[in-house]
Amino acid sequence: MNWYLEVLKKYAVFQGRARRKEYWMFFLFNFIIGFVLGFISGMLRAPFLYYLYALAVLIPGIAVGVRRMHDTDHSGWWLLFPFVNLVFACMDGTPGPNRFGPSPKLEPVVAPA
Repeated sequence: MNWYLEVLKKYAVFQGRARRKEYWMFFLFNFIIGFVLGFISGMLRAPFLYYLYALAVLIPGIAVGVRRMHDTDHSGWWLLFPFVNLVFACMDGTPGPNRFGPSPKLEPVVAPA
C-alpha cells in the first residue's frame, strides 16, 4: 500500500524515474480498488463512484507510467503504444543514472512507519 500512496504523493510528477515495483504495485492496488468500486457501484446503481475514482487516479497513473518509461531510458510518449509500453514496463530499468535522472534503485528507501 505504501507504493500506491507514494504514487499519489507524486500526483503530477512527470520527471524522474519509477521502479518496476512502484509501477506494478500501483497498478495492482488501482485494479483492486477499481474492481471493488465497480462492484459497489453496480450494486448501488451509482456508477459515479467508480468514475470519480477513475478520474482522480488518471493523472497519477499517467505520471507513474511516464516515469516508468524514463527508467527504461525511453520517452514517456511510448505510453501511446500499448504493446510496446507493456514490454518497456516489464523490462528492468537502466542501471545507474540515465538522461532522466539517477536510478531509483540506488536511492535510499525509507522504511514505513
